[in-house]
Amino acid sequence: MSIASADVGSAGAASQAPVAQFFIPATASLQERRPRTLKHGDTFAVFDHNGDALSGPGSPEGLFHRDTRYLSHLYLTINGKRPMLLSSTLRDDNATLTCDLTNPDLLDDKGKLILAHDLVHLRRTRFLWNARCYERLAIRNYDDRRQHVRVEIAFGTDFADLFEVRGTLRAKKGRHLPAVMDQESVLLSYVGLDDRRRSTRLLFAPEPDEIRSDLVTFDLHLGPHETRSLFIEIACDQTAADQPSHRSFFLALRDARRALRSSSSRAASIVTSNEIFNEVARRSISDLYMLMTDKPEGPYPYAGIPWFSTVFGRDALITALETLWLDPQIARGVLGHLAANQATAIDPASDAEPGKILHEVRYGEMAELGEVPFRRYYGSIDSTPLFVMLAGEYVKRTGDLATIDRLLPHIEAALTWIDEHGDRDGDGFVEYGRLTEEGLINQAWKDSHDSVFHADGTLARGPIAIAEVQAYVYGAWQAAAEIFRVLGRPEPAAKFLARAEGLRRAFDAAFFDEELGTYVLALDGEKRPCRVRSSNAGHALFTGIAYPERAAQVARTLMSASSFCGWGIRTIPSTEARYNPMSYHNGSIWPHDNALIASGLARYGYRSDAARIFEGLFAASTYIDLRRLPELLCGLPRQRAQGPTFYPVACSPQAWAAAAPLFLLQSCLGIDFDPNARAINFYEPRLPSFVDEIAVRNLRMSGSSCDVALRCSGRQVVVEVVDRRGDIKVVSTS
Repeated sequence: MSIASADVGSAGAASQAPVAQFFIPATASLQERRPRTLKHGDTFAVFDHNGDALSGPGSPEGLFHRDTRYLSHLYLTINGKRPMLLSSTLRDDNATLTCDLTNPDLLDDKGKLILAHDLVHLRRTRFLWNARCYERLAIRNYDDRRQHVRVEIAFGTDFADLFEVRGTLRAKKGRHLPAVMDQESVLLSYVGLDDRRRSTRLLFAPEPDEIRSDLVTFDLHLGPHETRSLFIEIACDQTAADQPSHRSFFLALRDARRALRSSSSRAASIVTSNEIFNEVARRSISDLYMLMTDKPEGPYPYAGIPWFSTVFGRDALITALETLWLDPQIARGVLGHLAANQATAIDPASDAEPGKILHEVRYGEMAELGEVPFRRYYGSIDSTPLFVMLAGEYVKRTGDLATIDRLLPHIEAALTWIDEHGDRDGDGFVEYGRLTEEGLINQAWKDSHDSVFHADGTLARGPIAIAEVQAYVYGAWQAAAEIFRVLGRPEPAAKFLARAEGLRRAFDAAFFDEELGTYVLALDGEKRPCRVRSSNAGHALFTGIAYPERAAQVARTLMSASSFCGWGIRTIPSTEARYNPMSYHNGSIWPHDNALIASGLARYGYRSDAARIFEGLFAASTYIDLRRLPELLCGLPRQRAQGPTFYPVACSPQAWAAAAPLFLLQSCLGIDFDPNARAINFYEPRLPSFVDEIAVRNLRMSGSSCDVALRCSGRQVVVEVVDRRGDIKVVSTS
């Protein structure tokens, strides 16, 4: 991610006080608003429970398109009063937001009751499709008398860049153009400093009784039990839109639902004996496919809403790894898109070097003008080895040699980058350090300004070799060996295996600390170890760089009371100098981090510990609205009969968090694929404590698929093939 906060001084400078860099303001908690989110393509929206978007300092609400807020204010009143909330929910597939509202007691100017509460029902049904927000507002009179209802909808747009919404101040902005109106529409436009015109067109049907540049009014006379429908269409940069109608609403709704159903049907489905976990799994799948954006190369999961609804390299690569067993087409799309946007030259302003994989892409005015460096930005140290890792895992999962052969020049370029640019000083480790003062300071996944430090809390000076990146590079060398092996090139395969083993020895010697009982957080620019316990060490288990004799100590440290708080493993345990359970990276709990660690624990045989992590995150989800795991949680200790503590500005949904329960399930079940043998393997499967039976349907491989059921039988897990389509085997190893 682009960081929550960072030091704007030299890379890792410990002597300067940290100040904000592209920060996310914490002036108001998203948890207070419990927002409702929608997304399609490059457009997303954040509304409150009533379906409104209330403008104000620190508010993330509104309709956003390509990193600009096209609608910042939307406010519905009935006879001058805000309706009362009855319920607000998203469909299970995230296709629509439905808000049920009713009238409060309505009084005349003299205080006389003219309409008692709960007699008029308002239902708002809203969705996004092709850069437009569609809404149907159905108003029904349940009184036995005729009622006059005045519906007013106030609106406005600030055309704020997303980084402005996040809190970045701008000395100068573009200009707003005068509104253009007719009987049924309002066109609001803005010309930015980048000379680009951005416009929002609001269309209403039927024709409003009054229309202004910031308000429309409908005067409705409803007979007993009569229903009237109003239709609203908000189009981003589509000035020639047709007049909306009930027909365009329903046609667009049909297309939106079909598209979601088509994309999510690729994924295997999960049904268990625990209905609450079924809700978690359904929401995870729905969130993943809502966040998916179709690119020319295939589906690509955007990172999260509201702050990160765009292409991120690291996030998409990890999300694709987490979901590879369910839907390998995600990995194929991610690899293809990142390959197409791989850096080919040195560009300090964007931290680009030949072969490097994207960190982030932005389309807003500030990125176009260079006010933020993220127009096409390469400042992440881990995207490039993760790209190679994913390519290796993809070919092991699918046997798709044609795709790997097509990607091979990009894989080779990434491997060259690791050698020539990633390892800055030739010591065998990959380090990061920004190329200009405007770039991100910390360029691993924990990218806050204070996330890399020494035991006394002093911030580390760069260039920094962070622990998990060495593990990813080990995974990249291993993946490269597998890729060249399956392509029939044994000599480079052997070379990369030797590179991996050499890195493993060096990593063990430089990073393992007997006294800490784990790997150190990092090596600073002087090669001094940051002797800090952290969740980063768990990623060494994930990729297999850890020697088996180290795994027991690392597992004990990760699962100790100072680290595992009951909900999950903290990023930093409570024993460390900078521990703060309410921080972004120094004591919080990230679902994706825990899912990767659990996979690593399972790899080394610590399935009970992996199951404890799964149980903790599942328990947290039972307290969360919509059963949706957010980007992160506060790392406060779990208390009996109480839910987790929420992080105030966490993205929700977040792709790699949505995928975490699904990846945790794979780790517990020990699912692996062998396309050459056309076999799906369940290695020492274990069911989490909260389920007795699991059915996984539509597990696909090489054009075949099967449905599998797993259930406990004594201390064993029995795997049964319920249905088989094509030539595919299922093998269970106890």
